[in-house]
Amino acid sequence: MVKPYKKIIIALGFILGVLALPGASEVDLSIRFYDKRIYYISNASAEPILVQVTIANNGPAPYHFKLADDRIFSVDLEVKTLTNRPVEAADLLVRKRTQNAQVFFRDVSVESGESFSFVEDIRNYAVLGEAGSFVVQVKLYPDLIRNIAGGALPLESNRLSLHLRPPSLPGPGGVPLALDVETNAILVREKLPPDQVVEYTLRARQKNQWEKFFLYLDLEAMLRRDPRRQRQWLGASEEVRLRMIDQYRTELENAVVDGDIATIPLEFRIERTTYNAEEGTVIVLETFRFRDIIEKKRYTYDLRLRDDVWTIVGYTVQNLGTE
Repeated sequence: MVKPYKKIIIALGFILGVLALPGASEVDLSIRFYDKRIYYISNASAEPILVQVTIANNGPAPYHFKLADDRIFSVDLEVKTLTNRPVEAADLLVRKRTQNAQVFFRDVSVESGESFSFVEDIRNYAVLGEAGSFVVQVKLYPDLIRNIAGGALPLESNRLSLHLRPPSLPGPGGVPLALDVETNAILVREKLPPDQVVEYTLRARQKNQWEKFFLYLDLEAMLRRDPRRQRQWLGASEEVRLRMIDQYRTELENAVVDGDIATIPLEFRIERTTYNAEEGTVIVLETFRFRDIIEKKRYTYDLRLRDDVWTIVGYTVQNLGTE
């Protein structure tokens, strides 16, 4: 017969043993917007609203969980109004979670001191049909959502503030006008000299302000520097050309193409600016940090004057080594 005080010791030992395992206090679930931009309410051409979900293991032991191939069976992405009213679930989410189908998953192990990330689209989880402010939070179910009963408790993330705008205003030719994320003001190209255009673009990239970064980039000219894209452009209709520019912009943001111009500089210094009535060149010394390495590069930006506004139409890069 086990004496009462021994039962207490055994119970305490069990509790301490459980606490020694990586749990909610040692495994951190965090979310952030994958690309900071202005978001609009749902429509036929609505762009995805992407959040990066990160599981960081701060404990001494590996953290194991199941991750479904279709992540709506691992993740619950909640969107609520500022009055704590849940937003209607997306049709895709309801349909998949109510159908009787096998859920495929893989076992993920996050070692101590490491992290694991993936990206999800908020629009796959919630109907975003009204402009306004919302709160977004993610819950990760280690044993899948279909196995909630008896499974491990979900991890809960931090909360993000999501601001949805009405549909963007149409500009000339039907192209939507760009808006400043910070002020919601319409961004307009100003008659800046070439060096100030380059400085504006680089500072926008340092602040991760994509709308400002693209303001003075001539995406058509930059796209057509590639011979393959140039051939496609010449044989394409106007509608296809617009899609090519939109795709090129997306690829720039994701560093799929022309990663050098989209890399965030730690510091930069304009060395020389030359221009005539139609064309200009701005040479900039830029410094980048890659982990513990400081790398220097010299960029030569090519600009062109059109309708009294200078825009960047191309660039070259010279590697200067590391410090």
